[in-house]
Amino acid sequence: MNTGLIFTKSSLDHDTGDSHPENKFRIQSILDKLKTKKNLNLEWSEPDNIDISSLNKTHDNNYIQKVKRAFPNKGHVFLDGDTVLSPGSKNASYDAVKSMISAVEMVHNKKLKNAFCAVRPPGHHAEFSKAMGFCIFNNVAVGANYLIEKYKYKKIAIIDFDVHHGNGTQNLFFSNEKVLYISTHQYPHFPGTGSSSEKGRYDNILNIPLLSGTNSREYFNAYEYVLKKIKNFKPEFLLFSAGFDAHKDDPLSNINLKSEDYHEITKRTLLVANHFCEGKIVSVLEGGYNLNALAESTEQHLKALVNF
Repeated sequence: MNTGLIFTKSSLDHDTGDSHPENKFRIQSILDKLKTKKNLNLEWSEPDNIDISSLNKTHDNNYIQKVKRAFPNKGHVFLDGDTVLSPGSKNASYDAVKSMISAVEMVHNKKLKNAFCAVRPPGHHAEFSKAMGFCIFNNVAVGANYLIEKYKYKKIAIIDFDVHHGNGTQNLFFSNEKVLYISTHQYPHFPGTGSSSEKGRYDNILNIPLLSGTNSREYFNAYEYVLKKIKNFKPEFLLFSAGFDAHKDDPLSNINLKSEDYHEITKRTLLVANHFCEGKIVSVLEGGYNLNALAESTEQHLKALVNF
């Protein structure tokens, strides 16, 4: 089986404006990089035309309908100060959710070894009833809830290495003993959440706040706590919220990881988690705003998925 790359052209149609950091060039930079890497042996595909009623397991129906009504026929609409809708955002948002569901379906059913969803808009800041921080629907949370609802998984781990804390994902699963949420992130930093005291109702939240200026050595020392938590939890399925904005060149953060560090993060996680989840791993793109760093880091992440 191969590693899957799930992508939809609609991701390029979500127009936030060229000066917005979360723009179509992010996806394009990843695609341009990966198309030159024939040795990666990725299985490229588009998501199935899946019923997205499972969104209701993650978001308030009133919110879902509010977003549906907000998609404009022309111009831009702001859901908050950072989160922009354009006419192309409707298909992009729904297709990002469909991509996540398709990926977990194919990995669960052993049609793919593992998978990466190269989609936008990102998702981990999206709350139960609120858009936030470039995020409309919480893609990784939809994937976790889908696995719980359809396939009755009892232990799903979400590893979020985006430089910003995934407040939406944490809040959605704060009282859900079936989901372990782990986040490494710069702190204090946007969105202001993610202190080590936020542990979840069932001790199912692990936040690892990192000081501005944290380097690779310091990061990997801290990451040992992630690996220990995974060992204790023994996940049946692993989901990555894969943000690459902890890179030293990223304009929105001050953590100093290098592109190759994302290979090491992924490899170390898989070495521990694979013993329990038997390769059932899906990753979805979150942040990363320096185009070259984003493309390089994504390639490194995928190399680890492909070669494991």
